[in-house]
Amino acid sequence: MAKARTVIALTSAAAVLAGSAAWAERGPAMVHTAASIRGYYGLPHVGSGPRPGPAILYAKPPRAPQLENTGVWQAAPILVSGAESYRSGEFVYQDYLYDDHGAMGGKDTNDPYGASADLYSPPQGTFTYPTAKAYANNAADLVEFRTKPLATGTAFRVTLNTLLDPSKSAFTIALGSSSSAVSWPFGAGVSSPAQHFVTWHGSTAVFGTSGAATPARTLPGVKVDRLRRQVTVVVPHSVWNPGRSTVRMTIGTGLWDTKSGGYLKPQVGSATATTPGGGTPQGVAIVNVGPRLDEPLPLIAGATMGDTAVGGEVLARFWRDSQQAEQLTQGDVSPFAADVDFAKLAANKRDDSAVPKTGPMDRIYASHYSFGQGYNGANVCYDLAAGFAAGAKCKGRMVGQLQPYALYVPKKPMPRRGYGMTLLLHSLSANYNQYLGSHNQSQVGERGPGSLVLTPSDRGPDGFYAGYAEADTFEAWADVARHYLLDPDWTTVTGYSMGGFGVYRMLARWPDLFSRGWSVVGAPGSVDDQLVSLRNTPLLLWNSTEDELVNISTSEQAVKDDTAAGIRFIEDLFLTADHLTLAANDSYQQGADWLGTWRVDRDPSHVTFVVDPTEDSAGAGVVSNHAYWLSGLSPRGKGDATVDVLSKAFGQGVPAVLPVQQSGGALTGGEIPAMVYVQRSQSWGPTPTAPRRDQLVINAKNLRSLTIDVIRAHVTCGVKLVVHTDGPLTVRFPGCGRTVSVR
Repeated sequence: MAKARTVIALTSAAAVLAGSAAWAERGPAMVHTAASIRGYYGLPHVGSGPRPGPAILYAKPPRAPQLENTGVWQAAPILVSGAESYRSGEFVYQDYLYDDHGAMGGKDTNDPYGASADLYSPPQGTFTYPTAKAYANNAADLVEFRTKPLATGTAFRVTLNTLLDPSKSAFTIALGSSSSAVSWPFGAGVSSPAQHFVTWHGSTAVFGTSGAATPARTLPGVKVDRLRRQVTVVVPHSVWNPGRSTVRMTIGTGLWDTKSGGYLKPQVGSATATTPGGGTPQGVAIVNVGPRLDEPLPLIAGATMGDTAVGGEVLARFWRDSQQAEQLTQGDVSPFAADVDFAKLAANKRDDSAVPKTGPMDRIYASHYSFGQGYNGANVCYDLAAGFAAGAKCKGRMVGQLQPYALYVPKKPMPRRGYGMTLLLHSLSANYNQYLGSHNQSQVGERGPGSLVLTPSDRGPDGFYAGYAEADTFEAWADVARHYLLDPDWTTVTGYSMGGFGVYRMLARWPDLFSRGWSVVGAPGSVDDQLVSLRNTPLLLWNSTEDELVNISTSEQAVKDDTAAGIRFIEDLFLTADHLTLAANDSYQQGADWLGTWRVDRDPSHVTFVVDPTEDSAGAGVVSNHAYWLSGLSPRGKGDATVDVLSKAFGQGVPAVLPVQQSGGALTGGEIPAMVYVQRSQSWGPTPTAPRRDQLVINAKNLRSLTIDVIRAHVTCGVKLVVHTDGPLTVRFPGCGRTVSVR
């Protein structure tokens, strides 16, 4: 259909809206109150119109039963993994999520964390759960351990990530010290210094003394809360009374064998419906241990180790289970213990000294979405071999409500305006801990006055930041905003490989959230038809000539598409580098400097945006139908809808797109002395000035409807419209009592 050119002139009280007059035209329903802005906790906000980004970013925190307290328990959870604290008269230890991988034994070829999923982030331990649904690949995953003194006894509470069938799970608490390590009871297969043991399974808990001839005593009043997945055990003072002493404590979890009346031992090799796999010849049955305050960070496979998946498997500790696996393999969990001071508990002293404040850390948040319990390896979101991509239907393999994410907190003082926010998206078949301890994380975080660096879990290894995996990114962002003061206008996004694809996706779908984006060995992927949406967000690309995954033809096509879209970009094409060379080199200062401290332009004079409903997930709260001061964008027919609107009230014209320039350089400061690259860049000429006019120039394709915020567009309710459209278009002006239909 030939485009119809329609010029609509409407009278208005003023020909041009300027200065404070703009605010006189606003409707009262369009403005967020000061109180509501304070409620954003540093999330992006605007004076009127839709908030930037998806609805899920601003959703109130959901109820999270696993984080709730009932009965005698009062202390707030730490939500920082590998940390312990004294609070509200309770000792609390927070463990890592999905670190229940046991010892290093014979590999299970059917491991749900296997090469088909976590090729670059394999667990250190090899334990695999029985395949029966009741285990959900997660039935011994420790979330939290706490204890507190009561008037007549000592209470212990253990929270598990999965508790479908309490009869199949078990834990042991080792109490006290001894001159040498002693074996844990019920065939746990491990030892540590201890005097007493509390062991729970199903609805039963027993208390025993190491080396005692008397049998273990059954403890009364065991409480199993399946909703909260919490088990509370109270040891009466008549059985054991720590008084105000300091007691060494270790907690270990595993599975219970109801037939043998002891721990269920994994066999070497593959699991069956009723028997775990991936075990050791020694029969170690404990799979998750705490407290662990010193789990090593992942190591970057440097140039001397090679940049292969094999090198990554040797050095990676992406599940924070490395030291745990090594000690369990030896059958000795002595390094894992907390000296719990009961005098401090009795005095109700607060002590968070063992909770990390800066640097790399893992955090836990409660998602609005849950698809059951545990880890479901069948929830494949992307399969290259099968040519399958779930896209907006992605649910992810981490199906439970509690989700982990990695965060880097700068070591410098908090900026006066609050921290910046940088999304650092992880790679395919890696996980959220990919960057812990790397320069990619720290150099980005320590730039300027200091930016928080968030790596979400993506709910698994292959979400490509679509569907519920996309929602996870924004839920984690909102959780960060609840715990740290953010500067909402200093926000950027970067990522490696799949994370580089995610950079394109975030900028194309939510451009008004970010000031800049940096894709490392990534590509536009499914948003290659939306690149014009990046009009106001410059892009840095790092690509490699010998990339075996995002090959040179793919990266060259991306450069061509970026060029055709007329967006501003810089591409550094590294010579003789493959897909993992830049990761192994671990030098990112140049890119961090480019991200800089640029601030988000919430109200540019010129907005271009592409609406693609196939990328949306209404159920996940990620529907991209607005950008900047445009909203209510709806396609008229199948396929994308494109809108381009220039507000002449800013007094700015459209800068010219300059020819692509070519130069070169070298990246230094990493494991490789110098990495040479060819640079291509596309920029704009100076923005021309123009007379201020109360006019909007609209170009639309396949667009049914469009809503314009006159305040942020700097125009009046009587703005003149110049419309080019290929079909019927409805333009709405909320707060003005005006709707225009163009045919």
